[in-house]
Amino acid sequence: MNPAIQHLHVALGQRSYPVWIGAGLLDDHARWRAMLRGRHALVISNTTVAPLYLPRIEAGLDGLHWSSFLLDDGEAHKTFANVGRALEALGQLGATRDACVIALGGGVVGDLAGFSAACWMRGIDFIQMPTTLLAMVDSSVGGKTGVNLPVGKNLAGAFHQPRAVIADIDTLATLPDREYRAGLAEVIKGAAIGDEPFFAWLEQHADALAARDPATVQEAIARKVAYKAGVVARDETEQGERALLNLGHTFGHALETAGHYTTLLHGEGVAVGMLLAARLSERLGMSDTHDTRRMLRLLETLGLPVTIPPGMDPQQLLALMRLDKKNSAGSLRLILWRGIGRAEIVGGVDEADVMAILTEAT
Repeated sequence: MNPAIQHLHVALGQRSYPVWIGAGLLDDHARWRAMLRGRHALVISNTTVAPLYLPRIEAGLDGLHWSSFLLDDGEAHKTFANVGRALEALGQLGATRDACVIALGGGVVGDLAGFSAACWMRGIDFIQMPTTLLAMVDSSVGGKTGVNLPVGKNLAGAFHQPRAVIADIDTLATLPDREYRAGLAEVIKGAAIGDEPFFAWLEQHADALAARDPATVQEAIARKVAYKAGVVARDETEQGERALLNLGHTFGHALETAGHYTTLLHGEGVAVGMLLAARLSERLGMSDTHDTRRMLRLLETLGLPVTIPPGMDPQQLLALMRLDKKNSAGSLRLILWRGIGRAEIVGGVDEADVMAILTEAT
């Protein structure tokens, strides 16, 4: 039997919104239709997800002027060119300022749909309907939207909060194992940053998570979303604490970019990146080997990669890391930790130490 639907709240004053997590939510038209304020809706999805789940939400759009815009599947399609096509679709729909964009898919769809919504008439509503574990636990919550550029990932974007997040865990049934495991990396990340008891819970429930036990998966999603919602409420535009959510991302984004967004999935890049950040923290005397080993063991248990893909050049990776948005005044600013649950922002990191870690891992 499926667990009860859980309702969480992202507290941002007038921009606050609900996050619903549970089975059957795409078919719960009354719940999410109430969040649409106007007569126009554009569903943005991709060619993999739409055949599976667009029919389940069509009945909820009855009576609206709506259409769909489909991307090809994959990170390589999160581009300005496709934002332009999405905006053209909104124009052809005749979308007014009370229109709504519905993002039906994973993180690529959600990021691009949210950015398109932020751009149309300087900002219209959008609803996140994440269909991947990674999107449910991370990218659908918090209002970060954007696209990739050839020189780096997510370098163009905007903060634009959704009206609601509808996380239907039934959609995980069609998620390939590799995509599912990639999502688990973002669950681990939240625990590694600021919730050691949750990290211990993940260690205890690793087998159930690997087996996709519905109750365990839903509990993991809810705990990670609750943690992130708290951080976002305190620091919406990443002036301080929210930057901690980027643990592993400076390394990971460099790995994704070096692989032209086709070698590693985002969650896989984060997994390797977190381990590199743990090793760098250890090298700098901030943490001890025990914490690094716990991270390594949990990542391996859940089937995530822990090494840099063959053929990647440490010098190129370092150059890509210099482009990271957290850097300032020409120095590397990384998210490191003092052990599990104790992440912090560290500025002025010596590039020689970073190079040493990258070289050891290639």
